[in-house]
Amino acid sequence: MSMNRLPAEKTAVLRSILSDMGGCVIGFSGGVDSTLLFAVAAEVLGNRALAVTATSKTYPERELHEARELVGLIGGRHLVIVSEELDIPEFRDNPRNRCYYCKKELFGKLKVIADQEGLAYVLDGTNVDDAGDHRPGRTAAAELQVRSPLEEAGFTKQEIRDLSRNMGLPTWDKPAFACLSSRFPYGTAITPLRVDQVGLAEESLRSLGFRTLRVRYHGSVARLELGEEEFERATGILRNEIVSVVKAAGFIYVALDLQGYRTGAMNEEN
Repeated sequence: MSMNRLPAEKTAVLRSILSDMGGCVIGFSGGVDSTLLFAVAAEVLGNRALAVTATSKTYPERELHEARELVGLIGGRHLVIVSEELDIPEFRDNPRNRCYYCKKELFGKLKVIADQEGLAYVLDGTNVDDAGDHRPGRTAAAELQVRSPLEEAGFTKQEIRDLSRNMGLPTWDKPAFACLSSRFPYGTAITPLRVDQVGLAEESLRSLGFRTLRVRYHGSVARLELGEEEFERATGILRNEIVSVVKAAGFIYVALDLQGYRTGAMNEEN
């Protein structure tokens, strides 16, 4: 089984998978997974590897800037497109399978680009640890025959971080990031105004030095999920500043979630 391979063996398998493809379009967010995937693909395939970043209101400008810097560091081809998931009624209504509609729209656009470029495959950065999470987007990936070489080679998240560090990629310790639509409870409509509100609150907290964070939208309440190592600052010298900047973003109440940051928090109610 691929999970039993040593990391060096998995790297060799990954390179072999990419080489056999001959060319690919990679959905490139600038996160840990897609950055490693593109870095290896650029080594193996050169200009036959194309990184494509989809920007939208749910994807902060800061993330787009970082994605561009990463491609510049790695070297290779990069294309930025506009994703229009907020124009999809099923997405805006925010059902439990919201991500399916987003990924279907995104992967559909990537398939068109791949065809135009004469590249045989569309890839994403899914790894084996993603299997246990609620990811409706995987259904869209399967329907559109998107491949996940990191998962195929058996890479875990920690192994991706370790290899990224060995390759000198600055994303090796980058906190996980999901698009801003993940900040809303299922059934709460996702609107441009609300997305801007959450995005402004998060950027303001980052300006105060917080690194691991989510601002969860609950109407007039902002529920802050922070890394546990950041609790002391949040409840101490920065408390008043946090309240000020989050209220300035449009919230009335500011609450600190004592469980701290964790992935899939919005799945806990359902």
